[in-house]
Amino acid sequence: MSRIFTMSFASVYPLYLAKVERKGRTKAELDAVIEWLTGFDEGELQHHLDAETTFEEFFADARLNSAVSLITGVVCGVRVEEIEDPLMQKIRYLDKLVDELAKGKALEKVLRA
Repeated sequence: MSRIFTMSFASVYPLYLAKVERKGRTKAELDAVIEWLTGFDEGELQHHLDAETTFEEFFADARLNSAVSLITGVVCGVRVEEIEDPLMQKIRYLDKLVDELAKGKALEKVLRA
């Protein structure tokens, strides 16, 4: 089991936020990306942040977007579509979306609209 599975989502969220804000993106855009992927509304997302749920718990509660298979590419040198562990793949999907947002991709494209 990877160490990230037991890390709290709340401990990583500020790092995601800092990454996108450094590139001129907003918290609202980051939250929209997370909400698109997980199906969480603003209140559910805030609950997970407040409760400091682990990534394992966070994604266990998530209702993944039906278009998640459209997320492709490389994160940390690994193609996200080829990751075998389902939880690690979900975490890397999120990483990929955050990377795309930070790189200036239009929100509609990040959200596979």
